[in-house]
Amino acid sequence: MALIFLPILAWAHPAMELEQIYLDKGKDYTPRTQHLDKQGRAKFVNHLILESSPYLLQHAHNPVNWYPFSDEAFDKAKAENKPIFISIGYATCHWCHVMEEESFDDVEVAKFLNKHFISIKVDREIRPDVDATYMNVSQLINGSGGWPLNAVILPDG
Repeated sequence: MALIFLPILAWAHPAMELEQIYLDKGKDYTPRTQHLDKQGRAKFVNHLILESSPYLLQHAHNPVNWYPFSDEAFDKAKAENKPIFISIGYATCHWCHVMEEESFDDVEVAKFLNKHFISIKVDREIRPDVDATYMNVSQLINGSGGWPLNAVILPDG
């Protein structure tokens, strides 16, 4: 089994388990990433590999150690006493893809996020309740809102 570089050590699902889930997707699955090894396999696999949302799967091979919006992510943030970086978007959002390419696919940005935050990615089409909550806050604070919508929140939500 090939080794992959994983930017953080403490995964709720062991790194090899996530890699196996990725490999079990078979040859019809094409990872959406520029970070490939010599065999053409993704170098990074995060918790979004467990999701079915096309938007979340687009980020399953970012070097950012993304979690879906879940109790697991919030519990991890509380246990590690880290703030949460939450990023909300959707599959056909142009600026969401730009941000992925310019920020979330950047290994140095990912190292910073992985060290200082628990990062959560939200598909607004799957979780409109979460999107509405954070969009309301953005509009109250900034007078406007849009996507991608990024926020830093405390582990208790």
